[in-house]
Amino acid sequence: MTTPAVDSRRACQLCGADRPSALRPAVLVRPALGELIRDRTGGWSEDGWICEDDLQKYRHEYVLSLLATDQGELTALDNEVVESLRQHEILAHNPDEAAEAGTFGQHLADRIASFGGSWRFIMIFGAVLVTWITINAAALLGKPFDPFPFILLNLILSCLAAIQAPVIMMSQNRQETRDRLTARRDYQVNLKAELEIRHLHQKIDHMLSHQWERLVAIQEVQMELINEIRKQD
Repeated sequence: MTTPAVDSRRACQLCGADRPSALRPAVLVRPALGELIRDRTGGWSEDGWICEDDLQKYRHEYVLSLLATDQGELTALDNEVVESLRQHEILAHNPDEAAEAGTFGQHLADRIASFGGSWRFIMIFGAVLVTWITINAAALLGKPFDPFPFILLNLILSCLAAIQAPVIMMSQNRQETRDRLTARRDYQVNLKAELEIRHLHQKIDHMLSHQWERLVAIQEVQMELINEIRKQD
């Protein structure tokens, strides 16, 4: 493929777009991304321009190739991160939104599990047990409704435990689901931050390299001027 000619006017050297607001100097593109564009198009010049659409397109391809090199086959999570980079989307979300979502039964299970695991429940339940035993023990001379060994009380406790156990398990399963979603979101945010930081490091290194080259060129011009002035003296 032939190398695209660099036009003197401000236009994208890949697609020819000439919108000034959508153009970026090609010199600011990282060398690794420039190599990728050169491999895909057959030519690339740092003296030209590139439009935002083409820049985002090849950034997307570069991130995909980078992840494929580091991790092998991309997962669905990796593809979501890459897509968020291309769309400039924010991956971080409020965890309370996931907690608020759910059916009436799930919310009811959460409330029952929260109440059943509190000191308030222990104190109320203990007071009920003490009252129950006291009433039936004090009525030994009379006719207690649940005489010792408190068979009715044992039946009620067994039924309560049988109902409470699955309710608590429902709440725990719901919490595990929220934890998995949070861990998944944390992985995506960390991966996106790592890619962004790597991108910034490469871009800064590239800009510093070009600034150093320009300083060297300016220094050479200054040395030539100094030599000319010395010759005139």
